[in-house]
Amino acid sequence: MGVVCDQLKFNFLLWHEEDKARDPTADDHQIARVKRSIDLLNQQRNDGIERLDEWIANELARGKVTADADAQPHTETLGSTIDRLGILALRIYHLREQMEREDVDDAHRENVGRKLYVATVQHDDLTHAAQALAEDLAAGRKRHQTVRQLKMYNDPSLNPYLYRQAAVLESQAE
Repeated sequence: MGVVCDQLKFNFLLWHEEDKARDPTADDHQIARVKRSIDLLNQQRNDGIERLDEWIANELARGKVTADADAQPHTETLGSTIDRLGILALRIYHLREQMEREDVDDAHRENVGRKLYVATVQHDDLTHAAQALAEDLAAGRKRHQTVRQLKMYNDPSLNPYLYRQAAVLESQAE
């Protein structure tokens, strides 16, 4: 399941780029570079969710699973759920890291402990929901579909700032 590992990688990289974006000592040039990196990673993350859903669709087809005629899609795809589980796992990891810090007081640990508890419960609940969804998909009780994100911000033909800038550059080159 390399596609799941890839998704975890995108979330890991994105998490740490987001941390960089909040560095109060970063200058405007550094923030701009990090923002572009975040945009690229977000695009890869969204593309990865689609690849997860395509993989699931292929596995269902390979297993000759067909949805019941009246089966409805779930409000969230299994790929999106796997993505959210990865983000929660990162959050839990980093909250545990905060609990182990030696430079913080008990009030900090108590605050983090409450957040860690909530994140752990959410992860457990989402894990059970993902398992139920996977079982419903495999039994044909839910209809799987790959939801296309149709992100426009990185597409030079759809983002007005990109296509207008390209037109300006093209006219200057003439």
